[in-house]
Order: sequence, then C-alpha cells, then structure tokens
Amino acid sequence: MTPDDFIGALRAQRLLAIVRGGDPGAALDTVLTLFRHGVGAVEVSLSGADALGVIARARTELGPRSLLGAGTVLTENDADQALDAGAAFAVTPGVTSAVAACRERGLPVLAGALTPTEVAAAVREGAAAVKLFPASLGGADYLRALRAPFPDVPFVPVGGVDAAAARSYLAAGAAAVGVGSPLIGTSADGPGDLGALAGRVDRFRSEILGAV
Repeated sequence: MTPDDFIGALRAQRLLAIVRGGDPGAALDTVLTLFRHGVGAVEVSLSGADALGVIARARTELGPRSLLGAGTVLTENDADQALDAGAAFAVTPGVTSAVAACRERGLPVLAGALTPTEVAAAVREGAAAVKLFPASLGGADYLRALRAPFPDVPFVPVGGVDAAAARSYLAAGAAAVGVGSPLIGTSADGPGDLGALAGRVDRFRSEILGAV
C-alpha cells in the first residue's frame, strides 16, 4: 500500500478503530467483529497483550486487502515486527525513529504530533498523515487552527474522541477520526458480549457517518 492509497482509504472510511487488548483471544474477536460490522480500518496497539500475534491471526482471517495496522510503534524493531505480522500501516504516538523506519520499509505511517513544530517534523520524516494526539487538549477549534498553516496535511484526531467530538473533528476537516474505548469498550480485555460491540459499531457509524 502506498502512502497515497493509505490516505485515500482513511478519507473514505473516516473512522479508525483502535484496539488495545489485555486478552489476545478477545482482542482478535474484537478486531474481526469490527471489520464484519463495517469498520474498514483498525489499529491494534502493540502495547496490548500479544498484539503481534493478534495482527498475524487477524490478517490470516481477513486476507491481504483489509486495512489492518499496528499502533504504538516506537522503534525500528517495532516497525520490522509489525510488517512481518502483516500490518498494512503503522501508527506512532510521536515523532520517533519509527517514522523514518516505516517510510524506509514502505509501511505508511500515521505519526503522532500535537504542536506545529511536531507536525512539521512528522511531515519531514515522511509521515503519510498526522495523528493529532491527544486531540482532546484542543478540540476541533485547535484542529482548524493547525490546518491553516498545514492545509495539505491529512489529520486524524485521536484521544477522547466520542461520537459528538468525532462529528466536530470531521466538520473541521479531519481526514478521519481514531476512536478507542468509546467504541471498543472492554471487549478486548476478556470474553464479552460481541453483540453489544456490534451494536456500538452500528450506532457509532450511524451517528458520525450517517450510514450503517
């Protein structure tokens, strides 16, 4: 996947689900449920239990075309392992050495940044898009302010994004929004009600995207 392909997919999906699981089996079930109920882009955080194994097993189940990525990628080794596990993209919490490492390996990267200086650094290092994190510190007005000097940078706000905030960020020009616990709940931490997760997915997509 090229960086342009990745950006295009984010803009089309508008919703990136973030899974950080304490139970590998439950995390895998969560990922599969998200895709089966219409979420087209999912990030599995490497800070979760056996996250690389979850990515590898999900990739086997989903096939090569699903937009499944690795989050909390911090180092060159993380980038290598994410790629080997089948991640189609990487997400970093900041501008670390992993950004250039992902670019060099042909892995599109969504790099975390908050300030204008960090946004410029992320772009310079080769980020395909910028994860505005933690977005809750400034909200949609801050995103609008950042887009003035960076009109061509695709931003994906992450952190404290519920349905109401998601609508505001998208209206302010975000390429997509990244959503964790308001969508996932605790479903990735142990055997739970996947039907309830599916219901949250349908409601969330309906509320922010106008479709299920």
